[in-house]
Amino acid sequence: MTVETEIKLPLENAAHGKRLLKRAGFRLRKRRALEENTLFDTPRGALRQAGTALRIRQTRGHALLTYKGPVLPGKLKSREELEIEIGDAALGARILARLGFEAAFRYRKFRSEYGSKSGAGIICLDETPAGCFLELEGSSRWIAQTRRALGFRASDAVTASYAQLYTETRIGAGEDPSGMA
Repeated sequence: MTVETEIKLPLENAAHGKRLLKRAGFRLRKRRALEENTLFDTPRGALRQAGTALRIRQTRGHALLTYKGPVLPGKLKSREELEIEIGDAALGARILARLGFEAAFRYRKFRSEYGSKSGAGIICLDETPAGCFLELEGSSRWIAQTRRALGFRASDAVTASYAQLYTETRIGAGEDPSGMA
């Protein structure tokens, strides 16, 4: 089983994140690019209710189909993740529609990817309408060490998805939370 372990760390803005990453010795691996994400579900929301997710992500001319399993118990967000390149996002969406899935939530973000010399984990600088975040993905130990090196406390870590963060932000502002663009 492939398990993804991650946390998000909230930032004032993208420039703040870049300063923290540079100071901690992280270097840019992938330049800033727009990601377009669509979450799919059954008409009755069976995947959401089960705590799973089915997503098509399109970025840099590539499309990925991702399944995310339920969140596993623990302090960090860990869950099974299965991913495959599908090439054509629109065709992938049509196939999912034929299987009974529909687009349930869309969101966009700008993402830059950073790494260290050790290559032990990945940090993404994500700019979303719900705020800017550093997303740390790697082993639990690496995440804890890196979080501390960046100057964050354990209590600063966010484990909610971007869809959850966006929905909470919109509802808090009295706005429609149906999609993030």
